[in-house]
Amino acid sequence: MSKSPYGYPWADWLAREDPQYAAARQPVSELSVGEGKELSIKHREMVIIGILAFRGREDGVVAHMRRAVEHGATKRELLEAIQAAAVPGGGPTLSAGVKSIMQLEVEGAFKRS
Repeated sequence: MSKSPYGYPWADWLAREDPQYAAARQPVSELSVGEGKELSIKHREMVIIGILAFRGREDGVVAHMRRAVEHGATKRELLEAIQAAAVPGGGPTLSAGVKSIMQLEVEGAFKRS
């Protein structure tokens, strides 16, 4: 079973506690967030980021933003994805997304041009 690219401690715990269940989830996860036929990983991550921001899952937003950046997303693209999600998701969605971008900025995740 391949390790999650997000570094979620709960996923590592689950894999230790119930490796059979974790292994059964893996193919669906890879189909969902892996390279698609039409949508790149970067764009798939943008969809996930919007949903997680709406749900207020800042830890997940940060993890998926990191992966989006690894696959070519810029700070501006992440901001525009959050702005788009904020239309139906409201202020809490915007706040979760912007705070996540700010965290990545402090961590130095964005290359200087």
